[in-house]
Amino acid sequence: MTHPSVHARTQPDKIAYQMAPTGKAITYRELDERSNQGAHLFRTLGLKAGDHIALLLENRLTFMEICWAAQRAGLYYTAISRYLTPDEIAYIVQDCGARVVITSPKCAEQIKRLVKGEPGEPAFFMLDEPLPGFRSWDQEVGAQPVTPIADQVAGYDMLYSSGTTGRPKGVKRQSENSPIELPSPFLKILCGDMCGMNADSLYLSPAPLYHAAPLRFNMMAIVLGGTSVIMESFDAEQFLKLVETHRITQAQLVPTMFVRMLKLPDEVRARYDVSSLKGAIHAAAPCPIDVKARMIEWWGPILIEYYAGSESNGVTVSTSRQWLDHRGTVGRAVVGKVKILDENDGEVPIGQIGTVYFADGPAFSYHNDPDKTKRAYNAKGWSTLGDVGYLDNDGFLYLTDRKSYMIISGGVNIYPQETEDVLITHPDVADVAVFGVPSEEMGEEVKAVVQPHDMAHAGKELEAELITFCRKHLSPIKCPRSIDFEAELPRTPTGKLVKRHLRDRYWPKTAVKI
Repeated sequence: MTHPSVHARTQPDKIAYQMAPTGKAITYRELDERSNQGAHLFRTLGLKAGDHIALLLENRLTFMEICWAAQRAGLYYTAISRYLTPDEIAYIVQDCGARVVITSPKCAEQIKRLVKGEPGEPAFFMLDEPLPGFRSWDQEVGAQPVTPIADQVAGYDMLYSSGTTGRPKGVKRQSENSPIELPSPFLKILCGDMCGMNADSLYLSPAPLYHAAPLRFNMMAIVLGGTSVIMESFDAEQFLKLVETHRITQAQLVPTMFVRMLKLPDEVRARYDVSSLKGAIHAAAPCPIDVKARMIEWWGPILIEYYAGSESNGVTVSTSRQWLDHRGTVGRAVVGKVKILDENDGEVPIGQIGTVYFADGPAFSYHNDPDKTKRAYNAKGWSTLGDVGYLDNDGFLYLTDRKSYMIISGGVNIYPQETEDVLITHPDVADVAVFGVPSEEMGEEVKAVVQPHDMAHAGKELEAELITFCRKHLSPIKCPRSIDFEAELPRTPTGKLVKRHLRDRYWPKTAVKI
Protein backbone atom coordinates (compact mmCIF):
# COMPACT_ATOMS: atom_id res chain seq x y z
CA MET A 1 0.00 0.00 0.00
CA THR A 2 1.52 3.29 -1.10
CA HIS A 3 0.95 6.44 -3.18
CA PRO A 4 -0.27 6.08 -6.81
CA SER A 5 2.95 7.76 -7.98
CA VAL A 6 4.81 4.62 -6.88
CA HIS A 7 2.38 2.40 -8.79
CA ALA A 8 3.00 4.62 -11.82
CA ARG A 9 6.60 3.43 -11.77
CA THR A 10 5.83 -0.25 -11.16
CA GLN A 11 2.66 -0.69 -13.27
CA PRO A 12 2.44 2.41 -15.50
CA ASP A 13 0.03 0.97 -18.08
CA LYS A 14 -2.49 -0.47 -15.61
CA ILE A 15 -5.86 1.30 -15.58
CA ALA A 16 -6.37 3.38 -12.46
CA TYR A 17 -9.81 4.87 -13.17
CA GLN A 18 -12.39 4.00 -15.80
CA MET A 19 -15.79 5.54 -16.49
CA ALA A 20 -18.50 2.89 -16.67
CA PRO A 21 -20.71 4.37 -19.41
CA THR A 22 -17.99 5.20 -21.96
CA GLY A 23 -15.08 2.95 -21.02
CA LYS A 24 -12.81 6.00 -21.08
CA ALA A 25 -9.88 5.38 -18.72
CA ILE A 26 -6.59 6.73 -17.38
CA THR A 27 -3.58 4.64 -16.49
CA TYR A 28 -1.41 5.04 -13.42
CA ARG A 29 1.21 6.81 -15.51
CA GLU A 30 -1.37 9.26 -16.87
CA LEU A 31 -2.81 9.85 -13.40
CA ASP A 32 0.66 10.58 -12.04
CA GLU A 33 1.52 12.95 -14.87
CA ARG A 34 -1.77 14.84 -14.83
CA SER A 35 -1.82 15.22 -11.05
CA ASN A 36 1.76 16.53 -11.24
CA GLN A 37 0.67 19.05 -13.86
CA GLY A 38 -2.23 20.13 -11.64
CA ALA A 39 0.10 20.57 -8.67
CA HIS A 40 2.43 22.72 -10.77
CA LEU A 41 -0.50 24.87 -11.93
CA PHE A 42 -1.61 25.42 -8.35
CA ARG A 43 1.90 26.60 -7.48
CA THR A 44 2.04 28.97 -10.47
CA LEU A 45 -1.26 30.45 -9.23
CA GLY A 46 0.41 31.19 -5.90
CA LEU A 47 -1.21 28.44 -3.86
CA LYS A 48 0.87 26.97 -1.06
CA ALA A 49 0.32 24.08 1.36
CA GLY A 50 -2.72 24.76 3.55
CA ASP A 51 -4.59 26.80 0.93
CA HIS A 52 -8.00 25.77 -0.42
CA ILE A 53 -9.52 24.90 -3.77
CA ALA A 54 -13.11 23.93 -4.61
CA LEU A 55 -14.50 21.80 -7.42
CA LEU A 56 -18.04 21.51 -8.71
CA LEU A 57 -18.09 18.63 -11.18
CA GLU A 58 -20.11 15.67 -12.30
CA ASN A 59 -18.55 12.20 -11.98
CA ARG A 60 -15.70 12.14 -14.48
CA LEU A 61 -12.02 11.18 -14.66
CA THR A 62 -10.75 14.75 -14.25
CA PHE A 63 -12.46 14.91 -10.85
CA MET A 64 -9.98 12.38 -9.50
CA GLU A 65 -7.00 13.95 -11.31
CA ILE A 66 -7.72 17.28 -9.60
CA CYS A 67 -8.09 15.70 -6.16
CA TRP A 68 -4.78 13.88 -6.52
CA ALA A 69 -3.15 17.11 -7.72
CA ALA A 70 -4.38 18.93 -4.63
CA GLN A 71 -3.37 16.01 -2.40
CA ARG A 72 0.27 16.15 -3.51
CA ALA A 73 0.35 19.96 -3.36
CA GLY A 74 -0.70 20.06 0.31
CA LEU A 75 -4.03 21.75 -0.43
CA TYR A 76 -7.45 21.38 1.12
CA TYR A 77 -9.88 20.35 -1.61
CA THR A 78 -13.59 20.94 -1.18
CA ALA A 79 -15.83 18.96 -3.52
CA ILE A 80 -19.27 20.60 -3.80
CA SER A 81 -22.52 18.84 -4.62
CA ARG A 82 -23.84 19.82 -8.04
CA TYR A 83 -27.35 19.40 -6.61
CA LEU A 84 -27.05 22.44 -4.35
CA THR A 85 -28.60 25.79 -5.19
CA PRO A 86 -26.43 28.68 -6.47
CA ASP A 87 -26.76 30.40 -3.08
CA GLU A 88 -25.60 27.26 -1.24
CA ILE A 89 -22.67 26.88 -3.63
CA ALA A 90 -21.69 30.53 -3.21
CA TYR A 91 -21.78 30.10 0.58
CA ILE A 92 -19.43 27.09 0.49
CA VAL A 93 -16.98 28.73 -1.94
CA GLN A 94 -16.77 31.78 0.34
CA ASP A 95 -16.76 29.84 3.60
CA CYS A 96 -13.95 27.46 2.64
CA GLY A 97 -11.84 30.32 1.32
CA ALA A 98 -11.29 28.71 -2.08
CA ARG A 99 -8.61 30.47 -4.10
CA VAL A 100 -9.35 28.33 -7.16
CA VAL A 101 -12.75 27.00 -8.30
CA ILE A 102 -12.94 24.35 -11.03
CA THR A 103 -16.15 23.38 -12.81
CA SER A 104 -17.51 22.04 -16.10
CA PRO A 105 -20.07 23.14 -18.70
CA LYS A 106 -22.58 20.72 -17.18
CA CYS A 107 -22.41 22.60 -13.87
CA ALA A 108 -21.89 26.11 -15.27
CA GLU A 109 -25.46 27.32 -14.75
CA GLN A 110 -25.13 26.89 -10.97
CA ILE A 111 -21.86 28.77 -10.62
CA LYS A 112 -21.49 31.32 -13.42
CA ARG A 113 -23.07 34.14 -11.42
CA LEU A 114 -20.18 33.89 -8.94
CA VAL A 115 -17.80 35.07 -11.67
CA LYS A 116 -17.82 38.86 -11.42
CA GLY A 117 -14.21 39.74 -12.23
CA GLU A 118 -13.81 41.52 -8.92
CA PRO A 119 -10.49 41.83 -7.06
CA GLY A 120 -9.88 39.05 -4.57
CA GLU A 121 -12.33 36.56 -6.03
CA PRO A 122 -11.13 33.01 -6.77
CA ALA A 123 -9.60 32.04 -10.09
CA PHE A 124 -12.45 30.30 -11.94
CA PHE A 125 -11.56 27.45 -14.29
CA MET A 126 -13.74 25.35 -16.56
CA LEU A 127 -13.05 22.00 -18.19
CA ASP A 128 -13.71 21.32 -21.87
CA GLU A 129 -14.85 24.52 -23.64
CA PRO A 130 -14.85 27.33 -21.05
CA LEU A 131 -17.59 29.94 -21.01
CA PRO A 132 -16.75 33.68 -20.86
CA GLY A 133 -15.19 34.59 -17.52
CA PHE A 134 -13.67 31.14 -16.98
CA ARG A 135 -10.08 30.13 -17.65
CA SER A 136 -9.37 26.89 -19.49
CA TRP A 137 -8.28 24.18 -17.06
CA ASP A 138 -7.34 21.84 -19.89
CA GLN A 139 -5.07 24.36 -21.64
CA GLU A 140 -3.35 25.74 -18.57
CA VAL A 141 -2.78 22.40 -16.85
CA GLY A 142 -1.59 20.87 -20.14
CA ALA A 143 1.22 23.41 -20.33
CA GLN A 144 2.71 22.32 -16.99
CA PRO A 145 5.56 19.82 -16.38
CA VAL A 146 4.66 16.17 -15.74
CA THR A 147 7.36 15.84 -13.08
CA PRO A 148 6.62 16.31 -9.34
CA ILE A 149 6.74 19.74 -7.69
CA ALA A 150 9.72 20.27 -5.42
CA ASP A 151 7.73 20.76 -2.23
CA GLN A 152 5.26 17.85 -2.21
CA VAL A 153 3.30 17.46 1.03
CA ALA A 154 0.00 15.75 1.79
CA GLY A 155 -3.24 17.69 1.38
CA TYR A 156 -6.68 16.64 2.56
CA ASP A 157 -10.32 16.88 1.61
CA MET A 158 -12.39 19.42 3.52
CA LEU A 159 -15.94 18.36 2.76
CA TYR A 160 -19.16 19.96 3.87
CA SER A 161 -22.03 18.28 5.66
CA SER A 162 -25.01 17.58 3.41
CA GLY A 163 -27.04 20.28 5.10
CA THR A 164 -29.88 17.90 6.02
CA THR A 165 -30.37 19.72 9.34
CA GLY A 166 -29.23 23.26 8.52
CA ARG A 167 -26.39 25.26 6.97
CA PRO A 168 -23.61 22.89 5.84
CA LYS A 169 -20.29 23.12 7.65
CA GLY A 170 -16.84 22.11 6.47
CA VAL A 171 -15.06 19.43 8.46
CA LYS A 172 -11.39 20.34 8.67
CA ARG A 173 -8.51 18.06 9.50
CA GLN A 174 -5.41 19.72 10.86
CA SER A 175 -2.63 19.93 8.25
CA GLU A 176 0.41 18.06 9.58
CA ASN A 177 2.92 18.44 6.73
CA SER A 178 2.82 14.67 6.27
CA PRO A 179 4.44 12.81 3.38
CA ILE A 180 2.11 12.31 0.42
CA GLU A 181 2.30 8.52 0.74
CA LEU A 182 0.94 8.39 4.30
CA PRO A 183 -2.49 6.66 3.99
CA SER A 184 -5.50 6.80 6.31
CA PRO A 185 -5.09 4.08 8.98
CA PHE A 186 -8.87 3.62 9.18
CA LEU A 187 -9.23 3.11 5.44
CA LYS A 188 -6.44 0.55 5.61
CA ILE A 189 -8.38 -1.36 8.28
CA LEU A 190 -11.71 -1.15 6.48
CA CYS A 191 -10.64 -1.55 2.85
CA GLY A 192 -7.54 -3.68 3.12
CA ASP A 193 -7.89 -5.74 6.27
CA MET A 194 -11.67 -6.22 6.46
CA CYS A 195 -12.89 -5.90 2.86
CA GLY A 196 -9.90 -7.54 1.18
CA MET A 197 -9.07 -4.72 -1.23
CA ASN A 198 -5.60 -4.93 -2.76
CA ALA A 199 -3.71 -4.41 -6.01
CA ASP A 200 -5.88 -7.02 -7.73
CA SER A 201 -9.16 -5.37 -6.73
CA LEU A 202 -11.72 -4.09 -9.20
CA TYR A 203 -13.72 -1.50 -7.29
CA LEU A 204 -17.12 -0.21 -8.46
CA SER A 205 -18.13 3.30 -7.40
CA PRO A 206 -21.88 4.00 -7.82
CA ALA A 207 -22.25 7.29 -5.93
CA PRO A 208 -21.42 10.98 -6.52
CA LEU A 209 -17.72 11.65 -5.99
CA TYR A 210 -18.32 14.88 -4.09
CA HIS A 211 -19.44 12.88 -1.04
CA ALA A 212 -16.88 11.82 1.57
CA ALA A 213 -17.12 8.03 1.35
CA PRO A 214 -17.12 7.68 -2.47
CA LEU A 215 -14.25 10.13 -2.83
CA ARG A 216 -12.12 8.55 -0.12
CA PHE A 217 -12.78 4.97 -1.22
CA ASN A 218 -11.93 5.86 -4.81
CA MET A 219 -8.64 7.30 -3.64
CA MET A 220 -7.96 4.32 -1.38
CA ALA A 221 -8.55 1.86 -4.24
CA ILE A 222 -5.70 3.55 -6.12
CA VAL A 223 -3.47 3.78 -3.05
CA LEU A 224 -3.78 -0.01 -2.93
CA GLY A 225 -2.90 -0.32 -6.62
CA GLY A 226 -6.31 -1.54 -7.84
CA THR A 227 -8.68 -0.30 -10.54
CA SER A 228 -11.80 1.77 -9.92
CA VAL A 229 -14.81 1.76 -12.25
CA ILE A 230 -16.93 4.90 -11.77
CA MET A 231 -20.63 5.12 -12.58
CA GLU A 232 -22.01 8.51 -13.62
CA SER A 233 -25.06 7.83 -11.44
CA PHE A 234 -26.59 4.84 -9.70
CA ASP A 235 -29.02 2.58 -11.52
CA ALA A 236 -29.94 -0.70 -9.82
CA GLU A 237 -29.86 -3.00 -12.85
CA GLN A 238 -26.86 -1.23 -14.39
CA PHE A 239 -24.92 -1.78 -11.16
CA LEU A 240 -25.53 -5.54 -11.34
CA LYS A 241 -24.59 -5.59 -15.02
CA LEU A 242 -21.29 -3.79 -14.31
CA VAL A 243 -20.43 -6.25 -11.52
CA GLU A 244 -20.80 -9.10 -13.99
CA THR A 245 -19.07 -7.35 -16.92
CA HIS A 246 -16.01 -6.15 -14.99
CA ARG A 247 -15.92 -9.00 -12.46
CA ILE A 248 -16.08 -6.40 -9.68
CA THR A 249 -14.57 -7.50 -6.37
CA GLN A 250 -15.58 -4.63 -4.03
CA ALA A 251 -18.06 -1.75 -3.95
CA GLN A 252 -19.26 0.88 -1.52
CA LEU A 253 -23.02 1.46 -1.32
CA VAL A 254 -25.77 2.98 0.80
CA PRO A 255 -28.93 1.23 2.07
CA THR A 256 -31.25 2.90 -0.45
CA MET A 257 -29.25 1.20 -3.21
CA PHE A 258 -29.87 -2.17 -1.56
CA VAL A 259 -33.59 -1.41 -1.40
CA ARG A 260 -33.72 -0.52 -5.11
CA MET A 261 -31.85 -3.66 -6.13
CA LEU A 262 -34.02 -5.90 -3.96
CA LYS A 263 -37.17 -4.42 -5.49
CA LEU A 264 -36.08 -5.33 -9.02
CA PRO A 265 -38.11 -8.21 -10.45
CA ASP A 266 -36.72 -11.61 -9.49
CA GLU A 267 -35.90 -12.46 -13.11
CA VAL A 268 -33.84 -9.26 -13.45
CA ARG A 269 -31.81 -9.95 -10.30
CA ALA A 270 -31.22 -13.55 -11.41
CA ARG A 271 -29.98 -12.39 -14.80
CA TYR A 272 -26.59 -11.18 -13.50
CA ASP A 273 -23.67 -13.06 -11.98
CA VAL A 274 -22.40 -11.17 -8.92
CA SER A 275 -20.28 -14.02 -7.56
CA SER A 276 -17.06 -12.03 -8.10
CA LEU A 277 -18.00 -9.69 -5.24
CA LYS A 278 -15.82 -10.22 -2.18
CA GLY A 279 -16.76 -7.15 -0.18
CA ALA A 280 -19.66 -4.70 -0.15
CA ILE A 281 -19.05 -1.77 2.19
CA HIS A 282 -22.06 0.23 3.31
CA ALA A 283 -22.82 3.17 5.57
CA ALA A 284 -24.35 6.70 5.39
CA ALA A 285 -27.70 5.63 6.91
CA PRO A 286 -29.02 2.79 9.08
CA CYS A 287 -29.90 -0.28 7.04
CA PRO A 288 -33.27 -1.91 7.82
CA ILE A 289 -32.72 -5.35 9.34
CA ASP A 290 -34.88 -7.16 6.80
CA VAL A 291 -33.13 -5.43 3.90
CA LYS A 292 -29.68 -6.35 5.14
CA ALA A 293 -30.68 -9.95 5.90
CA ARG A 294 -31.97 -10.33 2.34
CA MET A 295 -28.78 -8.82 0.89
CA ILE A 296 -26.63 -11.28 2.86
CA GLU A 297 -28.84 -14.12 1.69
CA TRP A 298 -28.39 -12.93 -1.92
CA TRP A 299 -24.70 -11.91 -1.97
CA GLY A 300 -23.40 -14.01 0.90
CA PRO A 301 -21.68 -12.79 4.11
CA ILE A 302 -19.62 -10.14 2.31
CA LEU A 303 -21.32 -6.99 3.63
CA ILE A 304 -19.12 -4.76 5.79
CA GLU A 305 -20.96 -2.00 7.64
CA TYR A 306 -19.35 0.95 9.31
CA TYR A 307 -20.57 3.95 11.25
CA ALA A 308 -18.62 7.19 10.97
CA GLY A 309 -19.03 10.76 9.79
CA SER A 310 -17.02 13.14 7.67
CA GLU A 311 -15.62 14.25 11.03
CA SER A 312 -13.73 10.91 11.35
CA ASN A 313 -13.85 11.29 15.14
CA GLY A 314 -14.49 7.58 15.61
CA VAL A 315 -15.49 4.49 13.67
CA THR A 316 -17.38 1.26 14.33
CA VAL A 317 -17.31 -1.71 11.96
CA SER A 318 -19.36 -4.91 11.67
CA THR A 319 -18.75 -7.88 9.41
CA SER A 320 -21.74 -9.85 8.10
CA ARG A 321 -21.04 -12.70 10.50
CA GLN A 322 -20.90 -10.33 13.45
CA TRP A 323 -24.12 -8.71 12.27
CA LEU A 324 -25.91 -12.05 11.99
CA ASP A 325 -25.11 -12.62 15.68
CA HIS A 326 -26.04 -9.01 16.57
CA ARG A 327 -28.79 -8.10 14.11
CA GLY A 328 -29.18 -4.38 13.68
CA THR A 329 -25.73 -3.42 14.94
CA VAL A 330 -23.44 -0.97 13.18
CA GLY A 331 -20.44 -2.66 14.75
CA ARG A 332 -17.81 -2.32 17.43
CA ALA A 333 -15.35 0.55 17.70
CA VAL A 334 -12.13 0.30 15.70
CA VAL A 335 -11.25 4.00 16.07
CA GLY A 336 -12.03 5.64 19.41
CA LYS A 337 -14.24 4.19 22.15
CA VAL A 338 -18.05 4.35 22.11
CA LYS A 339 -19.74 6.00 25.09
CA ILE A 340 -23.52 6.34 25.53
CA LEU A 341 -24.44 9.38 27.60
CA ASP A 342 -27.61 10.81 29.10
CA GLU A 343 -28.65 14.48 29.04
CA ASN A 344 -26.30 15.20 31.98
CA ASP A 345 -23.27 13.58 30.28
CA GLY A 346 -23.46 10.55 32.53
CA GLU A 347 -22.81 7.09 31.08
CA VAL A 348 -25.99 5.02 30.85
CA PRO A 349 -26.28 1.26 31.53
CA ILE A 350 -25.86 -1.35 28.79
CA GLY A 351 -28.97 -1.50 26.60
CA GLN A 352 -30.19 1.97 27.53
CA ILE A 353 -30.57 4.60 24.82
CA GLY A 354 -28.56 7.80 24.91
CA THR A 355 -26.41 10.09 22.78
CA VAL A 356 -23.49 8.35 21.06
CA TYR A 357 -20.07 9.81 21.83
CA PHE A 358 -16.56 8.75 20.86
CA ALA A 359 -13.79 8.93 23.45
CA ASP A 360 -10.08 8.97 22.56
CA GLY A 361 -10.85 9.51 18.86
CA PRO A 362 -9.19 11.94 16.43
CA ALA A 363 -9.99 15.60 16.99
CA PHE A 364 -11.81 17.64 14.38
CA SER A 365 -13.26 21.12 13.95
CA TYR A 366 -15.99 22.73 11.91
CA HIS A 367 -14.47 25.35 9.65
CA ASN A 368 -15.37 28.91 10.70
CA ASP A 369 -17.81 27.65 13.34
CA PRO A 370 -16.19 27.44 16.79
CA ASP A 371 -19.61 27.30 18.49
CA LYS A 372 -20.68 24.19 16.57
CA THR A 373 -17.28 22.65 17.25
CA LYS A 374 -17.67 23.35 20.95
CA ARG A 375 -21.18 21.82 21.01
CA ALA A 376 -19.83 18.61 19.47
CA TYR A 377 -17.57 18.01 22.50
CA ASN A 378 -18.34 17.47 26.17
CA ALA A 379 -16.26 18.42 29.21
CA LYS A 380 -14.20 15.21 28.92
CA GLY A 381 -13.24 15.94 25.33
CA TRP A 382 -15.50 13.23 23.90
CA SER A 383 -17.24 14.14 20.64
CA THR A 384 -20.60 13.33 19.06
CA LEU A 385 -22.21 13.44 15.63
CA GLY A 386 -25.64 13.88 17.23
CA ASP A 387 -26.80 10.29 16.86
CA VAL A 388 -28.75 8.28 19.43
CA GLY A 389 -28.23 4.60 20.23
CA TYR A 390 -27.18 1.96 22.73
CA LEU A 391 -24.55 -0.72 23.36
CA ASP A 392 -25.07 -4.42 24.00
CA ASN A 393 -23.09 -6.63 26.38
CA ASP A 394 -20.49 -7.39 23.69
CA GLY A 395 -19.80 -3.74 22.93
CA PHE A 396 -21.75 -3.61 19.67
CA LEU A 397 -23.41 -0.28 18.87
CA TYR A 398 -27.03 0.04 17.71
CA LEU A 399 -28.31 3.35 16.31
CA THR A 400 -31.89 4.37 16.89
CA ASP A 401 -31.91 7.71 15.05
CA ARG A 402 -30.60 11.24 14.85
CA LYS A 403 -31.17 13.06 18.12
CA SER A 404 -32.84 15.91 16.21
CA TYR A 405 -35.37 13.49 14.66
CA MET A 406 -36.61 12.03 17.94
CA ILE A 407 -40.38 12.39 18.45
CA ILE A 408 -41.72 13.09 21.94
CA SER A 409 -45.35 12.05 22.06
CA GLY A 410 -47.14 12.17 25.40
CA GLY A 411 -43.75 12.17 27.12
CA VAL A 412 -42.60 9.01 25.29
CA ASN A 413 -39.46 9.10 23.13
CA ILE A 414 -40.06 7.61 19.66
CA TYR A 415 -37.29 7.03 17.13
CA PRO A 416 -38.61 7.31 13.55
CA GLN A 417 -35.97 5.04 12.02
CA GLU A 418 -37.63 1.99 13.56
CA THR A 419 -40.95 2.87 11.92
CA GLU A 420 -39.29 3.65 8.58
CA ASP A 421 -37.54 0.27 8.64
CA VAL A 422 -40.91 -1.48 8.90
CA LEU A 423 -42.77 0.55 6.28
CA ILE A 424 -40.02 0.25 3.65
CA THR A 425 -40.53 -3.52 3.60
CA HIS A 426 -44.11 -3.17 2.33
CA PRO A 427 -44.21 -4.11 -1.37
CA ASP A 428 -46.05 -0.91 -2.36
CA VAL A 429 -43.50 1.42 -0.67
CA ALA A 430 -40.55 2.77 -2.65
CA ASP A 431 -39.37 5.25 -0.01
CA VAL A 432 -40.58 6.60 3.31
CA ALA A 433 -39.94 9.35 5.84
CA VAL A 434 -41.30 9.41 9.40
CA PHE A 435 -41.19 12.42 11.70
CA GLY A 436 -43.16 14.22 14.37
CA VAL A 437 -45.91 16.77 13.67
CA PRO A 438 -47.77 19.02 16.10
CA SER A 439 -50.50 17.45 18.24
CA GLU A 440 -52.64 19.51 20.59
CA GLU A 441 -53.16 16.55 22.90
CA MET A 442 -49.80 14.71 22.74
CA GLY A 443 -47.39 17.50 21.85
CA GLU A 444 -46.27 15.53 18.80
CA GLU A 445 -47.66 12.62 16.86
CA VAL A 446 -46.08 10.28 14.32
CA LYS A 447 -46.44 11.22 10.66
CA ALA A 448 -45.29 9.29 7.59
CA VAL A 449 -44.75 10.52 4.06
CA VAL A 450 -44.55 7.66 1.59
CA GLN A 451 -43.30 7.45 -1.97
CA PRO A 452 -45.34 4.60 -3.47
CA HIS A 453 -44.14 2.49 -6.35
CA ASP A 454 -47.20 3.66 -8.25
CA MET A 455 -48.77 7.03 -7.40
CA ALA A 456 -52.03 5.74 -8.88
CA HIS A 457 -52.36 3.56 -5.76
CA ALA A 458 -51.90 6.49 -3.36
CA GLY A 459 -54.94 7.33 -1.27
CA LYS A 460 -56.99 6.46 1.80
CA GLU A 461 -57.04 2.73 1.05
CA LEU A 462 -53.26 2.44 0.86
CA GLU A 463 -52.91 4.72 3.91
CA ALA A 464 -55.10 2.40 5.99
CA GLU A 465 -53.29 -0.68 4.69
CA LEU A 466 -49.86 0.74 5.63
CA ILE A 467 -50.97 1.80 9.12
CA THR A 468 -52.39 -1.68 9.73
CA PHE A 469 -49.19 -3.24 8.37
CA CYS A 470 -47.08 -1.12 10.71
CA ARG A 471 -49.20 -2.03 13.74
CA LYS A 472 -48.62 -5.72 13.08
CA HIS A 473 -44.91 -5.16 13.73
CA LEU A 474 -44.70 -2.25 16.17
CA SER A 475 -46.46 -0.76 19.17
CA PRO A 476 -49.29 1.56 18.03
CA ILE A 477 -47.56 4.56 19.61
CA LYS A 478 -44.67 4.12 17.13
CA CYS A 479 -46.96 3.89 14.11
CA PRO A 480 -48.13 6.84 12.02
CA ARG A 481 -51.50 8.37 12.81
CA SER A 482 -51.69 9.57 9.22
CA ILE A 483 -49.79 9.09 5.94
CA ASP A 484 -49.33 11.47 3.03
CA PHE A 485 -48.00 10.49 -0.37
CA GLU A 486 -45.35 12.10 -2.58
CA ALA A 487 -44.09 11.14 -6.05
CA GLU A 488 -40.50 11.45 -4.79
CA LEU A 489 -38.90 12.10 -1.43
CA PRO A 490 -36.04 14.60 -1.05
CA ARG A 491 -32.88 12.53 -0.84
CA THR A 492 -29.35 13.56 -1.63
CA PRO A 493 -27.69 11.53 -4.43
CA THR A 494 -25.81 9.63 -1.73
CA GLY A 495 -29.06 8.41 -0.21
CA LYS A 496 -29.44 10.73 2.77
CA LEU A 497 -33.01 11.79 3.41
CA VAL A 498 -33.39 15.58 3.74
CA LYS A 499 -36.14 15.14 6.28
CA ARG A 500 -36.38 18.78 7.29
CA HIS A 501 -37.70 19.65 3.80
CA LEU A 502 -40.72 17.48 4.59
CA ARG A 503 -41.04 18.10 8.31
CA ASP A 504 -40.98 21.88 8.06
CA ARG A 505 -44.18 21.84 5.97
CA TYR A 506 -46.12 20.59 8.97
CA TRP A 507 -44.71 22.93 11.61
CA PRO A 508 -45.96 26.54 11.74
CA LYS A 509 -43.03 28.94 11.80
CA THR A 510 -44.13 30.15 15.22
CA ALA A 511 -44.34 26.64 16.65
CA VAL A 512 -41.69 25.32 19.01
CA LYS A 513 -40.38 21.90 17.98
CA ILE A 514 -40.11 19.62 20.97
